[in-house]
Amino acid sequence: MARKKAPCFPSLLLSLLSLLLSQADARSFVVDREHDRFLLDGAPFRYVSGSLHYFRVPRVLWADRLYKMRLSGLNAVQFYVPWNYHEPEPGVYNFNGSRDLVAFLNEASKAKLLVILRPGPYICAEWEMGGLPSWLLRKPKIHLRTSDPDFLAAVDSWFKVLLPKIYPFLYHNGGNIISIQVENEYGSYKACDLHYMRHLAGLFRALLGDDILLFTTDGPEGLKCGSLQGLYSTVDFGPADNMTRIFNLLRKYEPRGPLVNSEYYTGWLDYWGQNHSTRSIQAVTKGLENMLKLGASVNMYMFHGGTNFGYWNGADDKGRFLPITTSYDYDAPISEAGDPTPKLLAIRNVISKFQEVPLGPLPPPSPKMTLGPLTLYLDGDLLAFLDFLCPEGPIHSVFPLSFEAVKQDRGFMLYRTYLTHSVFEPTPLWVPNNGIHDRAYVMVDGVFQGVLERNIKHQLFLMGGLGAKLDILLENMGRLSFGSNSSDFKGLLQPPILGQVILTEWMMFPLNVDKLVKWWFPLHLRKGTKPQTPSGPIFYSTTFPAAGPIGDTFLYLPGWTKGQVWINGFNLGRYWTKQGPQETLYVPRPLLFPRGGINKITVLELENVPPEPLIEFLDKPILNSTTHTTYIYSLSVEAQSASEPMQLSGH
Repeated sequence: MARKKAPCFPSLLLSLLSLLLSQADARSFVVDREHDRFLLDGAPFRYVSGSLHYFRVPRVLWADRLYKMRLSGLNAVQFYVPWNYHEPEPGVYNFNGSRDLVAFLNEASKAKLLVILRPGPYICAEWEMGGLPSWLLRKPKIHLRTSDPDFLAAVDSWFKVLLPKIYPFLYHNGGNIISIQVENEYGSYKACDLHYMRHLAGLFRALLGDDILLFTTDGPEGLKCGSLQGLYSTVDFGPADNMTRIFNLLRKYEPRGPLVNSEYYTGWLDYWGQNHSTRSIQAVTKGLENMLKLGASVNMYMFHGGTNFGYWNGADDKGRFLPITTSYDYDAPISEAGDPTPKLLAIRNVISKFQEVPLGPLPPPSPKMTLGPLTLYLDGDLLAFLDFLCPEGPIHSVFPLSFEAVKQDRGFMLYRTYLTHSVFEPTPLWVPNNGIHDRAYVMVDGVFQGVLERNIKHQLFLMGGLGAKLDILLENMGRLSFGSNSSDFKGLLQPPILGQVILTEWMMFPLNVDKLVKWWFPLHLRKGTKPQTPSGPIFYSTTFPAAGPIGDTFLYLPGWTKGQVWINGFNLGRYWTKQGPQETLYVPRPLLFPRGGINKITVLELENVPPEPLIEFLDKPILNSTTHTTYIYSLSVEAQSASEPMQLSGH
C-alpha cells in the first residue's frame, strides 16, 4: 500500500494567502447603473446614513454618539473634514486630540458604520469660512474656489497631506470609506469654474486611485454647475420639498444609478436674533419613508449636530450679515447633549421597515447637573490686561489693518488712536462702506460709548478732548460660510471718520484672550484699575467645587448681554443672551473636574453686566428664547411661503 504524501505546509500557506487576497479583492462599493442601485461586495446595497461632525463633539464623546447612531438603524456616517481645523498656518498641520481624523475613522469602524467622507476643500457646514483657512486671505486678491493658481497651490498642498492619510481607510483597501465627495454644493457658487472642478477630480484620482466612488452634492438648482462627468451626481433637499420633482431633475444629470439624497434635513441651523429652527417629526419621517420606498440611499443632515465651540461658527449673508449660534443642536434626532429624542425613535421605526435595526434599547439620556446661582467677581476691564493679551505690543499703521493683514485669524483685535483735535459737541463716529466686520465696541479714555455693527448700526456720537484715547475693540463673529462666499475680511476695513475728519495713525493689538484665560489668570491688577461702574469689555470669574456627582449641564447667564465664556480654560463659545434664541451654553461633563476638584469659569462680557452678576447651571437647554419668525427652509420654489423673509443656506 502506497504511503500518503505528507501535506506541503508552504503550499497550504500560499493557498490560504491567495484565498485571503481574493477576499480582499472582492471588497468593492460600486454603482450598478443597469439596476439603479449600489453594490457592496457584489450584493445590492442601500445606505441609510446620518451626519455627525467630529469637530463639533469632544473626542471622549465620539464613541457614544456613533454607538447611538448605529443603534438607530444607520449603516453609515457622513462627515466633513474642515481644512482650517487641521492647517492653522500654511504647512503646519494638526491631527491631534479632537483633530485626530484617523481615530475618528477607527471609532466609526468599531461602531460598525461605513463612512461617506466630504473633505472639501470647501465644506460650508455653517463652519468658520466654510472650512477654508483664513490665511488664504493674506493674499487679498485671491479668488476662492476657482482655478486661481494661488488657491489651487494651497489646495494641492493640503490634499497631498490629507488624502494619503485616508487612503488606507478606503473600502477596497480594507477600510470603511465607501465614497468621497468632491467639493461641496459647487453649483450654488457664482464662479461655476469647470477647470477648478476638473482639477479637483484629477487630484483625487491621482492620490486615491480609480476604485473609490467619487460624487458631488448639489441643491436641485445647482446641478448644472455642480455636476461633472466621472463624478456621481447626488442631490440634497428637505421634508418640505417636492421629492418627485427633484429626483426627476437629478435624472437629467444621472440617468441611471441609485437615487441619492446626500442631505435630507432633519432640522435647521439657528442665527442670532432669529427663532430656534425645528422640523416636525411627522414631516421628517414621512419624507424619509417615501424616499426609502423608492429604493433611494439617504443621508440625514444632521443626525447629531453638536456645538460650535470657541470661535468656529460660520455666518450667512442674506442681504445682511447673519452669524450662526454657538449651539448646533439643529433639532437633530440626537440632541446637542447626545440624548436620543422622540424624533430619533420615530426615524428608527421607519428604518426598521426597510432593513434590520440592531436589537436592544437605546441608552437613556445622560445624567444632568444643576448648580447655582453662583456670583461672578470682577477681574478687571479688558484694557487693563492689554500687556498680557498682546505681549508683543501693537502694530503701527497710518490706516487700520484687517485681521488678515496682521495674521489674526479669529477672536478679537483692539484698534487704538488719539484724537488730534477737541470734540466738544456730540459728533458722529462712522466707518464708510459698511467697513466694520463685524462688531465694534467703542471706548474713549477707557469709558464705554456703545457698539457699531456690520449692516445694522453705522454710527455713534462721541465727545473728547485733544489727545483723548480712542479704543475700538473689533470682534470677528465668524466668516461667511455660505451666502455670497466672497472673501470675508475682518476688522476695520476702512478708516473711521469722526465728523468730517479721517482718523489715522492707528495701533493694532491682536489679542490672545484664550491664552490669557488659560495660563495667566489670576492676575493681580494694580490698585485702582478696577472700574467702579462696570461696562464695556470686562472680565468676570469665579471658582466652584462639584458638590455632588457631575454631569452634562447648561450654563445660563441671565441678564448678561454678549460675550465669551471659558470653563477650566476651555472656550465654550459665544453667548448673546439679549439677542437669543440661544440662552444657555452646553457644558459637556468631561470639561468639569469631579468631586474634590475646583472648577473655574471666566466670562468676557463685551457690553453690560447685570446688576447682580450671577450665573446658573441648568439641567435643560434654553434654545428658543426669541419670538421672531421661524424660517421653514425649502429648496423648492413652489413650497416657499410668500411671507418668508429670506432664502436660507444649504451646506
